[in-house]
Amino acid sequence: MFDVKTLDRTDQEFIQNKIHNKTKPPGALGALESLALQLALITGKDTISLKQPTILVFAGDHGIAEEGISIAPSAVTQQMVLNFLNGGAAINCFCRSNQIAMDVIDAGILLPVTDERLTMQSLGNGTANFTQQAAMTLASVEQGLQFGADVAIKHLNNGSNVLGFGEMGIGNTSSAAAIMSAITKLPVADCVGRGTGISDEAYAKKVALIKQAMVLHEGKLDTAMDIMANVGGFEIVQITGAMLATAQRQSIILVDGFITTAAAMLAVMIEPNCQQYMVFCHQSQEQGHQLMLKHLNVDALLTLDLRLGEGTGVALAYPLLQAAASFYNDMASFAAAGIDAV
Repeated sequence: MFDVKTLDRTDQEFIQNKIHNKTKPPGALGALESLALQLALITGKDTISLKQPTILVFAGDHGIAEEGISIAPSAVTQQMVLNFLNGGAAINCFCRSNQIAMDVIDAGILLPVTDERLTMQSLGNGTANFTQQAAMTLASVEQGLQFGADVAIKHLNNGSNVLGFGEMGIGNTSSAAAIMSAITKLPVADCVGRGTGISDEAYAKKVALIKQAMVLHEGKLDTAMDIMANVGGFEIVQITGAMLATAQRQSIILVDGFITTAAAMLAVMIEPNCQQYMVFCHQSQEQGHQLMLKHLNVDALLTLDLRLGEGTGVALAYPLLQAAASFYNDMASFAAAGIDAV
C-alpha cells in the first residue's frame, strides 16, 4: 500500500557546510542544527520551506475503557471532539498562537457527532475490548490505513508539507502500551503509565488487564497489521496510515506524545524509511514514552512533562522548526558578514 523512499542525502555535505559557515561557533545552536539539516534534506538545500502547517487530530474510542481504567468515561471523547470543533481545547489555543491549521477527524468514536466541521471517516463506534477479543478486524485495519492516508493526502495536495498528529480517545494509553510491549518486547509493567492520572488501584488493574491481553493474543502480534488488529485503536490505525502517506510524499511528520509515537512505531515497522521524515516534538510524562524514544534511537525537541495528547506537544514545538528554518535561510555566513571564521 505504501512505498516510502529513503531520504535523499546527496546534498547533505552542502547543507552541513551551510550550517557550519553561519556566524556562530560550530554546533553552537545545538539541536536546532540537526533539525535544520533534517528539514533542509526534506524540503530543499537552498531554503527550508515550511508550508501550511496542519495538525490532524484523530478521535476514537476503545472497548477497554469499559473496564474503568481511566478517570473519565468514553462519553468524554465525544465531548472533547465538540470542544475541539468549538475552539476551546488546549490544542486550539496553541494552534492559534502559532498559526497552525487543525483538522478534527472522527476515526471511530462511541457517541457520534454530527457537525460539518468534523471530518467523518469512522471505522465504527469504538473498538472491541482487546482484553477479551481482537480490537478490530484486519479489514478494518486496511480501511483505517487508507482513511488516514486519504486525509493526509488531502492536506498535502492543498499545499501543506508539514503535518502534525494528535489524538483523543478514552482508553488509548492502554492500546498504546500494548502496542509498545508488542513491538519492543518490553514487559507490560514498563510500558503502562497512569494516562489521565488514575489511582494506584486503577493502575494495578490496568497493568493486569494489558498483561491478560498480551497472553490472549500471544502469537498474533508479530506484524504491524496483526498488532493493530488485536490491540490497536481506530485513531492509532488512521494516524499510522496518515504518517505513511506523508512520508511517501516526502513531507515532514510531527510526532506528539505516547499515543502518536505508538503509531509512529507501527509506521516504521511497516516502512522503516518513514522515520527519516519524522520530528519527535516532545517527551511525554507518560512512563513508557521515554523508552519508546530510546527504542527508536531519537531525541525529542522538548521535555515539558506534558501528558495531554491532542497534538499539544506538536503545536508547542513548531516554533522550533520555524527557528531552525530562520537561521538556515537568513543568518549571515562568515564571508557575507566579513567576519573571520571561528
